[in-house]
Amino acid sequence: MRRLIFMLLFVAPPPLKPWILRVFCGAQIGRNVHIGWFATLKARRIALGDGSAIRALTIISCDGELSLGARAIISSFNLVYGSAGLRLGAHSYIGPQCLINCDEDITIGRYSALGARCMVYTHGSFLPYTEGYWVRFGPVTLGDYVWCAAGVFLNPGVSIGDQVFVNSRSVIAGTVPSGAVMEGNPATQTTSIDKLRRNVGPRRLDSLAGQMLKHFAEVGLERVQGIKSSVSSSGVDLRYRRNLYRIAIVPSKGDQPQIPPGTRAVFLNCRSDYTAPAGVPTLDLTTNRATTHGDPLAHELVVFFQRYYGVQLEP
Repeated sequence: MRRLIFMLLFVAPPPLKPWILRVFCGAQIGRNVHIGWFATLKARRIALGDGSAIRALTIISCDGELSLGARAIISSFNLVYGSAGLRLGAHSYIGPQCLINCDEDITIGRYSALGARCMVYTHGSFLPYTEGYWVRFGPVTLGDYVWCAAGVFLNPGVSIGDQVFVNSRSVIAGTVPSGAVMEGNPATQTTSIDKLRRNVGPRRLDSLAGQMLKHFAEVGLERVQGIKSSVSSSGVDLRYRRNLYRIAIVPSKGDQPQIPPGTRAVFLNCRSDYTAPAGVPTLDLTTNRATTHGDPLAHELVVFFQRYYGVQLEP
């Protein structure tokens, strides 16, 4: 039965896939779950949190538990297989073209990510065990806020703490302590996260908001869509889908932004005690929450911040 549903999911339209899993597999499916074209999955127990996604042409075949936290994403062209399970925390991410063997359990914490073409193995063998060759089994665990950049290889039994960065093409074979920055083959610690990470106070948050918004105007609007805009220290003015817009920064201190009559507003908030006007789309960088009210420009800004800057704004 599970195999039949597995094949059916592969060809079913994306809107039907959550319903099929819920009805025929007893899966726990949250709100706004998306499973893309020619993606399919099977597991003994399935739980997909609110806003989670499995993108097109990804195949997941587990005999254990498959669990995705809220807004966790498994990107396209991934192969996940094995006799155990895969658990992803909230806001976690698996990039495209990863190969993941879960013959033992794999656990990935909150806000953690595998970049494109990473490989994770929990079972290592090929040469005959009965002729004296080795075999190795071991679960793989990543803590919270772990970033494995593109092409990282994780061996069986790897355990990575919290707040860790593993640079591209590195090979991890053992235990990585929290706060480490790892690089090489075999990977060694080169520095610590604390030495690289900047403190972000109110004034720096204002500056970062301005930099991200300027980049959105240059790339998300002009380069991708050919939309010209006017960028100033207080925000961006543009015409989008026949409407005049101002994306305005609410600074941590000072005057609130003024919106000209007849202009739609999107607020980018950096003030902890600010309350946006009713009905105005607002991306709040102090709470990492976004209220888009269905506005398409606000939605594009949310997607841009996540893709380019790792800023995940919850609805």
